[in-house]
Amino acid sequence: MAYDYETLGIEYDKGVLTATINNPPMNVMTPPLYMDLVGFTSEVEKDESVKVVVFQSADADFFIAHFDVEAILEFPIDTPAEKSLEFSDFHLMCERVRTMPKATIVKMAGRAGGGGNEFASSCDMRFGLKGKTVINQMEVALGILPGGTGTQRLPRLVGRGRAMEICLGSDDIDAETAAQWGYLNRVFDSANELDGFVDSLSKRIACWPAEAIALCKASINNAEMPLSDGLLEEAFLFQQTLRTKGAQQNMRKAMAMGLQTREGELRMGELCYDFAQAANDED
Repeated sequence: MAYDYETLGIEYDKGVLTATINNPPMNVMTPPLYMDLVGFTSEVEKDESVKVVVFQSADADFFIAHFDVEAILEFPIDTPAEKSLEFSDFHLMCERVRTMPKATIVKMAGRAGGGGNEFASSCDMRFGLKGKTVINQMEVALGILPGGTGTQRLPRLVGRGRAMEICLGSDDIDAETAAQWGYLNRVFDSANELDGFVDSLSKRIACWPAEAIALCKASINNAEMPLSDGLLEEAFLFQQTLRTKGAQQNMRKAMAMGLQTREGELRMGELCYDFAQAANDED
């Protein structure tokens, strides 16, 4: 894969691809950044060498400020609004990070607003920094509404009432509140702690079999189905994982290294990493 983008710096290391957003002066999602994100998400979705995608920012104060309002003012309004039967390119971009067969992680050390927050909320996990991370959906204050997944994604993340507060209030939500509400997975006291945790988590996930990551993510996304449908899909996806080389290899390696022994079960987190590393070394 080429990964040549004007506003994104790309680094790859052992299954983890990090995309650093760099669009001065404050990472507004201008058309160039937007097109880079559309192109990048399309490209990385197909890259079988990547198991984890981490999005971060070169600007300590902003993840993505919001979508470019000057560009929105150029949207055509000379005809009546029409309901489309297809997703917009923005919706498709957000759906790619939500559904692509690899983990998507946002390292949100600064602000995320508007379309930037909608993009971040479509990813699988978000980690923030106390005193720095802030989210804001300012659209209603501008006379519009969050039209890039926000009114659909946020209620699924934080619940209807809190989504109403975020969207209708158009006010800053701090890191601690966002974590309490379930928007952020965790918040950290320092940038070093944030970097260290996300780096460790992404490398850990990248040790697991790619098929297991992809199918587990698909099954979790199915939680938006009615429960009975989701359970049937879960059973089907479980059966698919059983038939992969990675599952057979890792389960046998785990048993050989202490799974289902008292000593092994008492250190399960470490054991998972150890047997996955051992299985990878054999490939």
